[in-house]
Amino acid sequence: MKNLLLAFILVFNSVHLFAQDDLEALLNDGAPLETEYAKYAFKSTRIINSHSIENVARGVLDFRILHRFGSVNGGAYQLFGLDQANVRFSFDYGISNRLMVGIGRSNVGKEYDSYVKYKILRQSTGKVNMPISITYAAGVVAGTLKWTDATLPEPPLGYRVTYYHQLLVARKFSEALTLQLTPTVLHRNWVNSNTDPNDIYALGIGGRVKINNRLATTFDYWMVPGNQLPNYNNTLSVGFDIETGGHVFQLHFTNNRGMNEKQFITEGNGQWLKGDIQFGFNLSRVFTIR
Repeated sequence: MKNLLLAFILVFNSVHLFAQDDLEALLNDGAPLETEYAKYAFKSTRIINSHSIENVARGVLDFRILHRFGSVNGGAYQLFGLDQANVRFSFDYGISNRLMVGIGRSNVGKEYDSYVKYKILRQSTGKVNMPISITYAAGVVAGTLKWTDATLPEPPLGYRVTYYHQLLVARKFSEALTLQLTPTVLHRNWVNSNTDPNDIYALGIGGRVKINNRLATTFDYWMVPGNQLPNYNNTLSVGFDIETGGHVFQLHFTNNRGMNEKQFITEGNGQWLKGDIQFGFNLSRVFTIR
């Protein structure tokens, strides 16, 4: 009798445990209880020019130098652009793992810029299934170049400011492929004529294709639809990310010398087919502050 009672208890417990596991699997649609977030969709906070959905971690300071040489169609006299150089340097800091801020300065137009970037949604599987990542970015660019246009009155500094708002929508389709869309609205306080729009609507498309653990190819493309900027040529940049000891060295070619959002979204006039191509690179050095 004792053996029969013991066997009954064991069978009951087994059935109960299997039923509990089946119920949890049913309620979670077969997914594990943990939430696994997609990591390393991009290896840098910038694709090339554009913001990527990646942030630096909380308490981390990223010092970045962005460098663009002159156009290769300058010929041998200009050493195919290597005699000329444009530079932007910046400091980016992670306030939290979701919130990042940054400041920078470009010698092109002697412009200062700052921005804030916040992760709204993160791509994940498991307990929470989220197919995409969404990040919000907003920034301001202020020009300080001396006014040399004698035909127009010099505007106050506050008028020489540009604002932008962006949604960064990305998906890591596999370990090898990530794509990102970046709808953007940009407001310029100062325009040259009444026919120039203050508000510009643009769309950025970017991506990363992993070649191996150390090397990936990247691109970003910015287009301004319609006839908002008649003399504008869309900005196309292609390059390579080379990972070296925890740091990413970015090499690229682009048809726009600008390195802040005002410049590469609204001031593009280079043409790839005419050789208006600049070679450039991005360098970063990370410091853990806290």
